[in-house]
Amino acid sequence: MSSNKLEREFHKAMIHIYERARDETGYLATRFIQMTTELGGVETARILINADKPSDGYSALWERKRLDITVEALVQDPKWESLFTPDEISRARQRLIEYGYNFK
Repeated sequence: MSSNKLEREFHKAMIHIYERARDETGYLATRFIQMTTELGGVETARILINADKPSDGYSALWERKRLDITVEALVQDPKWESLFTPDEISRARQRLIEYGYNFK
């Protein structure tokens, strides 16, 4: 699969986690959807993963016990591994571990 096609699929997956957060928890991640629309899904994910601290959205989903619909959880899917560096995937995983995420 070309990386361009994979990037488009990842972008759609980012929109999907926004929709799930909205529909399943009532959380409106307005800044997240704005960033994703402006920068694209991959760049938005990189910014959020590489930030020194979790985003407000991550914290809001943690409070709702829904870390499964965070960017950090999304990038754990091996399908996306070619879009991110091993360090980015590891950072995302470490953040999930620190917040008690239960990996399946």
